[in-house]
Amino acid sequence: MPPPLGLSLFQGNAGSGGARRSRLLRRRPKQERSRRRAAALRYEYWVEWPASREDLIEWQRSLGAAASPLWRPPAGGYAIGGCFVCFPRGGYGAGEAEDPAWAAACVQVDVRTVACAVRDGEAGAAYTPGLLALREGPLLEAVVRGLPRRPDVLLVNAGGQDHPRRAGLATELGAVLDLPSVGVTHRPLIAVGDWPADCRGASSPLRVEGSEVGAWLRVCRGVRPLAVHPAWRTDVAIAAAVVLAATRDARTPAPLREARRLARVARARGFHP
Repeated sequence: MPPPLGLSLFQGNAGSGGARRSRLLRRRPKQERSRRRAAALRYEYWVEWPASREDLIEWQRSLGAAASPLWRPPAGGYAIGGCFVCFPRGGYGAGEAEDPAWAAACVQVDVRTVACAVRDGEAGAAYTPGLLALREGPLLEAVVRGLPRRPDVLLVNAGGQDHPRRAGLATELGAVLDLPSVGVTHRPLIAVGDWPADCRGASSPLRVEGSEVGAWLRVCRGVRPLAVHPAWRTDVAIAAAVVLAATRDARTPAPLREARRLARVARARGFHP
């Protein structure tokens, strides 16, 4: 049975490496909890990101099988967050560990920005498909935690269930933050599906081995649809509804677009907080 929400996804016997893995999930010290509460960021657990390929793959398998209660968008408006990380211009290939990086996050209500944060750092690893968390995860977590207002749901430029182990970076980041999350990308990672009709709100399933793991979603008529990925505590219908709520005339959801702009401005200015 998958572990319930809020319990370690790394539990196991010490002989099988369980003692080492259990340290990847630890309760925050009381002083740290008090400081976070004062900032209105009430996260119950602090998760350290897996530092190795092997630990990340094991964690992804656990997340992909975990049962977490679905989040439902509240009636009326709600706060939608977005986060984005960029690297130096002119780079090519998969990049390297310790590449300079600039991340930004924002929160919008009715496509109006009410909070933002910017942070610089370094890539944790080169890019490897399916293991994006090693490169970007900790920096994205840090910038989202730096927001003065916690969003109700977070948009991430990454996949969710469209992943070999059904847990891409959008799922992982949502789990670390205990924040409902939705992935938004230009194309799927491994899923396949036909494009939907050319009208706003039209969608068609993305499938992996017959299972629906996401959707193509048309947010503007006459432009390429987005690949929308249910991630932490969201399903396909909820993910599509959040993305539609976050878009107007542009193809990219407004919170992601603003986070991308802020990250690129920070890069251009050589921002160091």
